[in-house]
Amino acid sequence: MNYRAIGLAMIALLTGSAAAADGHDATLKEGRDADLTTARCSICHSTDYIPMNSVFLKQAGWDAEVHKMIKVMGAPIPEDEAQKIIAYLTQYYGVAQ
Repeated sequence: MNYRAIGLAMIALLTGSAAAADGHDATLKEGRDADLTTARCSICHSTDYIPMNSVFLKQAGWDAEVHKMIKVMGAPIPEDEAQKIIAYLTQYYGVAQ
């Protein structure tokens, strides 16, 4: 059993839930699949992480992040939705290619 991954998931869940409960969740930029991105990402953590990471990530980085959340952290996101989320994050929060 990967206790590190479980521990990180629990921390993300607890800190994300606390941020959302306090009303500190970031409102994402309007655009196609913004609601999907908010719904799926906020299952485990605050959407504040998206703009915080946007200064670093290009399309490949967002792809890696989304798939890490699925494969390592166990996010329940089907692949077709993952591709939509990656496209949204790249368009609205990606570093210029």
